[in-house]
Amino acid sequence: MNQVLLYSTFFIAILSLFFSLYAGVRIGNFISSTKDLDWTAIANMTGDLASTKKTIQTLNNRINGMHSPKIAEQELMMQLLQNQGKGMPNGKTQQIGG
Repeated sequence: MNQVLLYSTFFIAILSLFFSLYAGVRIGNFISSTKDLDWTAIANMTGDLASTKKTIQTLNNRINGMHSPKIAEQELMMQLLQNQGKGMPNGKTQQIGG
């Protein structure tokens, strides 16, 4: 039983060493990639991200129908009601189909 505990703790320690080395390499890559990044570039990226987000939101709203023109639909409904109200001269409406 003692051997299992000894080897399992050794394995966990080696595994944590590899994970910490991997994290250190990733942090080093991040620092080297952002070395020549200044505040102007960050502000430009933030503005580009905001405009892209607004464009995506507008597109999603169009797809969902939130920006559909309601006035045109109301005008079409009024024309339909007026045309149905006129009907035939003797007061009967004309039925098309069966």
